[in-house]
Amino acid sequence: MKLAVWIAGILAGAGLLGYLALRLSPWPAALVIRLAFDHGGASTSRALEKHVPKGVSQRIDLRYDEADDDARLDLYYPSALEGGSKALLTVVWVHGGGWIAGGKSEIANYMRILAARGYTVAAVDYSLAPGKLYPTPVRQVNAALGYLVRNAAKLHIDPSRLVLAGDSAGAQIAAQTANLVSSAEYARTVGIAPEIARAQLQGVILHCGAYDVGRDPYDEFFSFHKAMVWAYHGSRDFATDRRFDPFSVVRYVTPAFPPTFISAGNADPLLRSSTAFAEALAKQRVAVDSLFFPADYRPALPHEYQFNLDTDAGRQALERTVKFLTAR
Repeated sequence: MKLAVWIAGILAGAGLLGYLALRLSPWPAALVIRLAFDHGGASTSRALEKHVPKGVSQRIDLRYDEADDDARLDLYYPSALEGGSKALLTVVWVHGGGWIAGGKSEIANYMRILAARGYTVAAVDYSLAPGKLYPTPVRQVNAALGYLVRNAAKLHIDPSRLVLAGDSAGAQIAAQTANLVSSAEYARTVGIAPEIARAQLQGVILHCGAYDVGRDPYDEFFSFHKAMVWAYHGSRDFATDRRFDPFSVVRYVTPAFPPTFISAGNADPLLRSSTAFAEALAKQRVAVDSLFFPADYRPALPHEYQFNLDTDAGRQALERTVKFLTAR
């Protein structure tokens, strides 16, 4: 009996400590979510293996900032370019993971598939929250663009034809980076000087992103999404911190924002965020190519549907992406 009481007390204490930890720090929730996201990312990568064609070369773990150990990227390009100086339109892709998880290795197979279509593709790693806070990843992706341009001649990169891309949290980071390249006022607001000129940025590809901290999903999506934004911002009061306002890039876009391809699945909790961003760009007369699906589309398309090339919708998203790139 005493043992049972003792065990019950231990469990109650552990539960209380867990509750307090979740209330006082983003770390417990962030680590649990990271574990789940990384497992999902690894599974997605394995499913793409059979779709990867031959004839793609790679350069792994290039340091785009020698002073930052997190600042690494992988580069993919057609093997036919080896030994030559031909330069290609370059896609710079920012991985997702809720700002707290993920990595360039999880999207490597998709990057290889894109590169095989005739592009140089860079997959960028960045520092994860809560270890590093907003706007560190935006600053890092901006630095990666500068590195790629400075080293274009030896990396098969056409520095006049860059396309920023991203999925989920990476789409939000890519959109912010594109906007600071496009708008000097926004760059000053964020406090990051762009490493490239607007003329070099030919387009933006955005899949399943969140572009407004004050809009769905933060009030209606799963509570762990609030935990992710808390981890990225560093405070539970992120929604009222004016310094965090530029995160909501949908409120800052101008007609100078690059032509954009944007998509999300019909069952993605971030769908409304994506459609709202497409509408905001269209109001600014930005050229927008969107891929959204009817509400009754079946099978329903979840978050990050575009990485599933075993579905018609995933294959359609890839072909639309390539069509968008071809027009650049």
